[in-house]
This record gives sequence, structure tokens and C-alpha cells, in this order.
Amino acid sequence: QVQLVESGGGLVQPGESLRLSCAASGSIFSIGAMGWYRQGPGKERELVAGITSSSSTNVADSVKGRFTISRDNAKNTVYLQMNNLKPEDTAVYRCNAFVTTTGRSQQSIWGQGTQVTVSS
Repeated sequence: QVQLVESGGGLVQPGESLRLSCAASGSIFSIGAMGWYRQGPGKERELVAGITSSSSTNVADSVKGRFTISRDNAKNTVYLQMNNLKPEDTAVYRCNAFVTTTGRSQQSIWGQGTQVTVSS
């Protein structure tokens, strides 16, 4: 069994920064693409940023220049550095990973989510 655990959310003021972490653990053989999604109040879930196993990245236009995604394959962890946060960034942020287990099954795994609130 594989699980993802996020951390790093919280309440910040506009213009401040946060760094989210998402660590995978369990019966992992390998991890492919990883990504961060968010769902704000009354909004649909959207992809914020994604990163491949070779660290190629893509970032949503709404956060381009402010958010950076990275990963540490040795730690099975993906990060989201969020700078110059805006009130419209307020959302529950969840990570996702495509995992191949030690049993060679492939699964799309979701974390439980972490709340980010940007407010003055």
C-alpha cells in the first residue's frame, strides 16, 4: 500500500510564501509523474503544477512566475514553492503521484490535502 502525506499549508498574508511538501511511502518500486492540484471555494479542481520523473515541469498560467514545483527522488517527495501568494490562491492543495508498486501494479495515488489560506 502506498500513501502520500502533504504538509506545509497554513494561513498567510498576501505577498508571503509557503512551501508545500508531499512525501510518498509504502510499497514503492518507482514513481512517475507527480503533481499538485487545488480546489478553491466554489471552484473546480485545477492542476497547479506537474513534474515528470526526469523533472520536466509544467505550471498553470495562473501561478506562472510565482510557483515552482520540484522533486527529490531519493526521498520520494515533491515540493511546491509558492511565492507572492494572492487571496485567489486560497484552496485545498492535494498532491498526486503515479506509482508503480513493488508488486508491479500501477496506481494513481492522492494525498489527503492541505489547506492554504491567503488573507489579510
